[in-house]
This record gives sequence, structure tokens and C-alpha cells, in this order.
Amino acid sequence: MAIARGAGTEIIRSIQLHEIDTVDRFLIVGEQHHIYTVLSIIIKCESVATAGNWINVYFSGYDSNGAATAVGMSLFKQEMQNNQTFVWNDKFSFNGFEPVDFAAGLDATKQNAIADQGSGVSQKLSIVAENANDNFDVFCTYIDQNNA
Repeated sequence: MAIARGAGTEIIRSIQLHEIDTVDRFLIVGEQHHIYTVLSIIIKCESVATAGNWINVYFSGYDSNGAATAVGMSLFKQEMQNNQTFVWNDKFSFNGFEPVDFAAGLDATKQNAIADQGSGVSQKLSIVAENANDNFDVFCTYIDQNNA
């Protein structure tokens, strides 16, 4: 049976990525009028080129402080060792699309613009490693609320 994904639905999703290295990979690609709540990101270090190499999870989206679009903002950068597992289970949410651009700062009207997701720019959650010879396996679990 197919999973219902229409307006008004809320489903749990997951993604698994094998052998992450220096090529940026998406964990979540936002859709307009969706809200994503990340539940956990589990990273298993199969190997690193140099002990202490990092894995970086970052968000690409709207910077309300600087009124800028598609800004990369690091969520965390974790140094890793061979065979180490890192579990990030702090919950957070983000909108699928950016707001219509506005002047820097925040007030009630701008908060509504953020919630309305009126631009044509998708927000994304991504992951990348420090070295091309690093090798990480990643598991991400999240809730997708469709408010379209």
C-alpha cells in the first residue's frame, strides 16, 4: 500500500547514505508548504584518511538576520575516528521553502512571511566530509508535515 503524502498528512521518513565523502549530499530537500522535523542523524565512521577528520551537517536556507537567500549554516561539525558512531538527536524543524525576501530583522509580518514559504527557493539539509578518502555511513530520520 502506498503511503498517503497529500495535503494535511504527516509521515515519518528516513534516508540512508553509504560512503559519504567530500561530495555534498542532501539529507532533505524541502518542498513548498512542508515542515520538516529532524528526529535523529546517526553517523558511523567506517574510516577516515586522518584521525579527527570531521563530518559536517549543514542547512542551506534563508538568513533572516542578513536577509539573504540560500545561505549555508552549519548545524554541527563532528570530528570522528575509525569505527566511531555519532548520534545527533536534538530535534529541530525547518520549512521546505524560503520566505519571500524581506529586509533584515524580524517582526510579526516577517514571521508570517517565513511561515508562508512564498518564494521559489527550496531549503535543504546536507552532509559532507572533510577528505575524499573519508568514508561515513549516515542514517537520518525525520517527520514530513505537508501543509499544501
